[in-house]
This record gives sequence, structure tokens and C-alpha cells, in this order.
Amino acid sequence: MHQNKNIVLPGKHGRPIVADVCFSTSEIQKPVVIFCHGYKGFKDWGAWNLVGEAFANRGFFFIKFNFSFNGGTIDQPVDFPDLKAFGDNNYTKEMDDLDQVLNWVVSKEFEYKEHVMTDNITVIGHSRGGGIAALTAAVDRRVSRLVTWAGVSDYEKRFPIGAQLSDWEKEGVMYIENGRTRQKMPHFYQFYTNFVENKERLDIAKAVKKLEVPYLIIHGDSDTTVAVQEAAFLHSLNSKSNLYILEGANHVFGAQHPWTDRELPKDMKTVVQKTIDFCN
Repeated sequence: MHQNKNIVLPGKHGRPIVADVCFSTSEIQKPVVIFCHGYKGFKDWGAWNLVGEAFANRGFFFIKFNFSFNGGTIDQPVDFPDLKAFGDNNYTKEMDDLDQVLNWVVSKEFEYKEHVMTDNITVIGHSRGGGIAALTAAVDRRVSRLVTWAGVSDYEKRFPIGAQLSDWEKEGVMYIENGRTRQKMPHFYQFYTNFVENKERLDIAKAVKKLEVPYLIIHGDSDTTVAVQEAAFLHSLNSKSNLYILEGANHVFGAQHPWTDRELPKDMKTVVQKTIDFCN
């Protein structure tokens, strides 16, 4: 097994993308899996490293990365040392980051090019990252298949409305507390204006309707963060999609941060196996 962590890629908006690769050292070329983390997430959260190893052990070239404005840095890619960057993040920046990762993988300069099948790329998105993955898969022919884990079906409904939206515009910033780190995490008002300016491009439902690649939707029916009804809605939009509801599973499929066990939680093991079966 070969792992290379914290590879620095250029972002399009002045901040680097920090990525990891994990793969078996066999000579054969491997299908690629690119994993996108969710809101208040990062590539080293919880059991994501074990997830990468599980895919690598089954013959995949696994890539995970931090979105460039997720609040992490090159020196500290875990957690949120740069809250200003977090506040400056938006959905189009995340789409541009995924585009940069795809550019890197298919480039002639990719240092692992002899290990990868660039015509066999699966993009997995967790939670908010599922929306980014879906929006990309609908328009980028380099993506061979799409998988969303506890994925969101709509970005607009997650914004405040009425007085709360007016207050956000007036103050220029809205804070969300991170329950684990206790940080007050800023969202600058540009997050909302960027969405409004790019509303058509960021329409997840529209993207899923026009998807032409195979699509697997996995969701736990005990998810209190993104309701399982969102998975059913996504499935209803695309007759070729596959839906797997995991009974009793929560939003992170039994994982937490930090995750110190050397085994994946039971629900996450099921999610990984179902995804591998879909990709084969």
C-alpha cells in the first residue's frame, strides 16, 4: 500500500488544495475514486483515512482532498485554523477545486499516471460534497460515475430567509458554532450572493435530472442532518439512479472525529462495500 499525504495543488482562487492519494503498489492501472468532504469537513476527518485504505485494498486509486477554502491550511489540514478562509468559501469555489483535482489526475504531469485509468473516474461526495459531486458529474465528461453519501438535494433551502437573511446582509457575516471545536465559524455574505449569481449552475435537482452517468445514492434513515427524504427526491429525478437506504444509519454512518479504531464502523463498512460493488 502506498500513501502520500498533503500533496499541494494550486487552487483557482489564491489558496492551495491539499490532497492525499492511497493505492496498492501493483503494476496494473487502477480505476480512480475522488472523494469530496462535506460542510465543516476535511479529508482527515473521522474514518476517512480508513475509507481510503479500504478502497485501495480493493484495487482503486483513492484521492481525497480539502476544499481550498474549507478553513484548513497546508501546515494544519485538520480542523479550522483559518476561519477567514472558511468564511470566504462558496459553492462555485468548491466546484472549481474539484475541477482542479480532475485536471491534475488526467494531466501528463500527474506523477502517478502509470497507476491510473483516466477513463474510469468515480466521484463520491458526502453531505454538502454530494451536491458538488453531482453538479460536476452532470457537466464533466471525465466523470464516469457518481456516488453520493448522505448527499444534499438542494442548496437554496439551506440559506436563511426573512429577517435572518436581512440581518446577514446588514452585518456582512453570520456565525455558526462548531459543536465539536466550539469555534464561531463565519459565513460572509458573499456566500449567499455567490449562490444567487450562480443559481442556475448550482441547481442540484436540474443536474441530477440530466445526469448520463451511473449514479448511486446511499443514505441512512436515521440521518438527522440531511433527511433521508432528500435521497428519495434525488432518486425520483433520475430513473437510472440506484438508491440504497441503510437502516438505522446516521449522517456519518457511525463514524466520529477523532476515530481511533483500526476498523471502520459497521455502517461505514456497508457503505464502502456497496460503493465498491457499484464501481466494479
